[in-house]
Amino acid sequence: MSERPMPRLFLIRHGQTEWSINGRHTGRSDIPLTAEGEREAAEEAAILVGEGKIIDPKNICTVFVSPRIRAHRTFHLLFEHLPEIPHHVTTEEVREWDYGEYEGLKPAEIKKLNPTWTIWKDGCPGGESTEEMCHRIDCVIEKVREHHRAWKEEGKGSRDVVIVAHGHFSRVLIARWINFPLSLGTHFNVEPAGVAILGYNHKNLAEPALNALNLYAKPQ
Repeated sequence: MSERPMPRLFLIRHGQTEWSINGRHTGRSDIPLTAEGEREAAEEAAILVGEGKIIDPKNICTVFVSPRIRAHRTFHLLFEHLPEIPHHVTTEEVREWDYGEYEGLKPAEIKKLNPTWTIWKDGCPGGESTEEMCHRIDCVIEKVREHHRAWKEEGKGSRDVVIVAHGHFSRVLIARWINFPLSLGTHFNVEPAGVAILGYNHKNLAEPALNALNLYAKPQ
């Protein structure tokens, strides 16, 4: 029997919103996609999602979707053209960083309140600390890797997991996936509707890697 291909995680940020355009921190606020955000997600679906394409439904084990409407709508735009929408779970585990008192503020507005503030060091007052964010994402990674292990070692399920979520969430997850501190996320730019592919080097589940970033995303 041929060796099973290595499993992958497709990490997708929601499409453009009014707040992603103007740089407002959008955590728990339920901001919808713009018309451009909907169009970009639909165009991306035609390129990336379908039989024989990069995201092939027959390879999908499960999809984790943030409950925020911008992520949920992006998920449906990506998959609704298929004969059957893949198995998915809507869960707060993949929600955006809770910005607490800084919800809805632009970076310059936050700097007026706290000139030395950086989310990667200080977290968010009234929201999630860096420790809380790191723990939440590490738990998500643990679940993904268990799906991957079951597929690679036992042939259970399917090859790929998909997450449809948010910008800071994705940046932290990428950093933690490759075994770096959460703060490394500051060096990753995750565009609206961008697709990252996370996998493994040398066909070894003990060597997590970043394989691609911002596939088909348009720079904002």
